[in-house]
Amino acid sequence: MSAEERDIEFYLDSRSGVAPYLQLVHQVKQALRLGFLKPGDQLPTMREVVAKLAINPNTVFKAYRTLELEGLVGSRPGLGTFVQRTLADPSLINHDALRQELERWLHDAYAAGLQEESIQALFIRTLQEFKKKDEEGIA
Repeated sequence: MSAEERDIEFYLDSRSGVAPYLQLVHQVKQALRLGFLKPGDQLPTMREVVAKLAINPNTVFKAYRTLELEGLVGSRPGLGTFVQRTLADPSLINHDALRQELERWLHDAYAAGLQEESIQALFIRTLQEFKKKDEEGIA
């Protein structure tokens, strides 16, 4: 399977303040939660990730090893690294409708002049406030 056929495309954000290996771990976990990766799917080879992102091979090794220690992926010598279990839950069936609503909201936010950082800050703050209210039984 070539890199173009895989269900995950890694990227790094040098401004995030998050270690590169953790960015890779988070991206795999996100793909597992959203159902983009399923048990049996192959992750890009370490060589492919190193070539695409121009990062140290040890960074990719550390990310894949972290995922392996968490039981999410398994390495098959000579074949690659494969997903062993998913993080998706039954709510996955609702994701498409919710994603469409979120895209409309994002369109409105950009139309209102918000930049990406402001949108992220607004979303995170609202999520935190919602969780706090929910925990207090107010939501």
